[in-house]
Formats: sequence, C-alpha cells, structure tokens
Amino acid sequence: MVVSFALLCLLSAVLAWIDIRHGIIPDWLNLTIAGLGLSKAVIIGGAPAGLEAACEGAAIGATFWLLRRLYFTFREVQGLGLGDVKFLAAAGIWSGVAGLPVLVLVAALTALACAGVMQLAGRQLTGQSSISFGPFLAIGLLFTSAVQQYGSCC
Repeated sequence: MVVSFALLCLLSAVLAWIDIRHGIIPDWLNLTIAGLGLSKAVIIGGAPAGLEAACEGAAIGATFWLLRRLYFTFREVQGLGLGDVKFLAAAGIWSGVAGLPVLVLVAALTALACAGVMQLAGRQLTGQSSISFGPFLAIGLLFTSAVQQYGSCC
C-alpha cells in the first residue's frame, strides 16, 4: 500500500498549503482523502473493513464536531474550524479510533513547537491568535499512518 501512502502524502501537502495560505480545508480535498482511505480499507480487508473504517471516521468526526460546539458554547470563540473537523473524520478512516490519540498528540505537539518557534522569532501570540491547525493534523495523520503501516504502534 505504498501507493496509497504516497497519495496521502501528496494530498496532505496540498491540504497544508491551502490551509496555511487561505485558512480553509476544501471539502473536495477532505472527500478525496476519505475516499482514498475507504478504498484502501476495502482493498485490504473487503467490504466489512470499509464499513468499519467509515463508521470509525463518522464517529470521530461527530465527536470533534461536538467538541467544537461545546468549546464555542463556553468560550464564544471557534477553537477548531469545520474543515479541521471534516479532516479529522477523513483521517479517522485512515487511522481508526486506535490511532486517534497518537494523531492528535503529534498534531498538538507540532503545533506547540511551531508556536514556540514563532514566539522566539518575535511574533506575539495571544489567546486571540489564530494558527491553521490542518497542517499539524496532516503531520499527525502521516506519522500515525506510517507507524501503523510500517511500524509497531497504534
């Protein structure tokens, strides 16, 4: 499944570039990543694996949508964009629920490292500062997928 991982890398790079440049993750890109993940699951494990991957992706997307709403309810500020939520649903098809903690941890740590570098470079970050999270989610997905495919974790 080297081809599917290579395509995921390419799509993740496009996603990161668009999110950094425009602050959005297009639906067509999320759907393409989801479709590729479903295709991979069906090719490897048949229709039951595809259905399981789809259900896990939907559950992950619904969970993060709920977390997004709760955060907005309490803070009255969007903490996670809807494109990020949709991307997490697509990423969930690839990683499954088992890989989600690693994906989110890697994304959060790389985002924190980036914020630290930005501050060291003299940029002021406040509670109202906005950083596109899609690129970090993409890094988390690629790391998790690589480890799941070629390593021994998640």
